Amino acid sequence: MTILVAGATGNVGRPLVAQLLAAGHQVRGLTRNPAKANLPEGTEVVAGNLSDTDSLAKAFEGVTAAHLITFGDDFAPLTNAEEIVALAKKAGVRKVTVLKGDVTKSPLEEAVEAGGLAWTYLSPVEFMSNVLEWADSVKDEGVIREGFATSKSAMVHDADIAAVAAAALTADGHNGKEYWITGPEALTPPEKVKVISEVLGRDIKFIELSRDEIVSQWREQGFGDEDVEFFLTMRTNPPEAGYTVLPTVQEVTGKPARTFKQWVTENAAAFGG
Repeated sequence: MTILVAGATGNVGRPLVAQLLAAGHQVRGLTRNPAKANLPEGTEVVAGNLSDTDSLAKAFEGVTAAHLITFGDDFAPLTNAEEIVALAKKAGVRKVTVLKGDVTKSPLEEAVEAGGLAWTYLSPVEFMSNVLEWADSVKDEGVIREGFATSKSAMVHDADIAAVAAAALTADGHNGKEYWITGPEALTPPEKVKVISEVLGRDIKFIELSRDEIVSQWREQGFGDEDVEFFLTMRTNPPEAGYTVLPTVQEVTGKPARTFKQWVTENAAAFGG
């Protein structure tokens, strides 16, 4: 069968493409810019954008399963969700995984359910790849500046999200389920810094910023009042799901969840290692 991966060059899409190919599946990667996709050899790369229904007809042709994301341009919710589902059904798609971006149900999820597709929802907590925002300060100064030092996160390796998606797309028993996906440990910012220091073999200093300093940074980055309020809630009163370690990866894939140390080791070059 041919499996379509939307967002094929993203943090989850790229490892999902690689894992499906390694397992012997035919993979079609959907991307806005095929010339710059740099996907693994064997991937059928097609141009398309989930926000643009007209660009998807060729992408869905001959596809029996698809990995979808809930947003389009600028991370905005898809406004053409019903059209996407209708196109997928017409092409013969039987099952989909949907990477959720929020705890509330998106228009795409509503359309998938109303359209009668077999679905599996993926609800990961914080991606380990978010730590790349520290890379420049580690490389240039050997310092990480962050607030809310006691806030814990059960960060998940992006490849583990992909592994859960791959299992749901290629095996039975996952239809109608929502998988909350975490890493194997919940870490505070100083604990993350300690792991980075150990992997790089040099001392990385942690400097705790005040609440006001963090808010000022967010505003300088262009975030509005609603975003800032959401960020503060996530840091000061996070949902239990964000810091509770779950066995989802092991249960779904049969392999233990990858550790933060493993992620840092794989990405050490980004931090000057």
